[in-house]
Amino acid sequence: MAEYTLEEKDSFIVLGIGTELKSHYTDYAGINKEKADFWSAVKEDGTLDTLKGVADNDYIFAVNEAVNNKMMFYAGVMSKASLPEATRVIQFPKGEYLVVKGEGNSAEELSNKLTGIAFGQVLPEATNFAYVGGPNATVEMEHQNGLVIGELWIPVVKK
Repeated sequence: MAEYTLEEKDSFIVLGIGTELKSHYTDYAGINKEKADFWSAVKEDGTLDTLKGVADNDYIFAVNEAVNNKMMFYAGVMSKASLPEATRVIQFPKGEYLVVKGEGNSAEELSNKLTGIAFGQVLPEATNFAYVGGPNATVEMEHQNGLVIGELWIPVVKK
């Protein structure tokens, strides 16, 4: 089984600017393209820089959340501030989180790699905890030696 930890986290808020993913939830190539296009857009138009300006720390969040039966994807930062451009204040609950750590050549590679490990290996094989929904996020934490280092945080409950 892949390496992971279970960590207790306090509740926290991510201020996000998002988009609805239109691809079918099993169309990974389509979803990944939509996410990549969205990230390119928020970097180019200055939206990500605006979010960073109100951030409580240097972490950049890529959040997946189901809202009103829609698959939503957000670029976000941990913040108690508000912005008129923000489309959602995402509340992450206090509780236990599955944490998968890793690195990639880009934020996109990091996210795809960690998501594959968590949803393709860890969660299907887990016997003492389960993901029952709620927002989950890839957290870009630092850049080192040309690599993006981060974690995937998924809220879980004990079985």
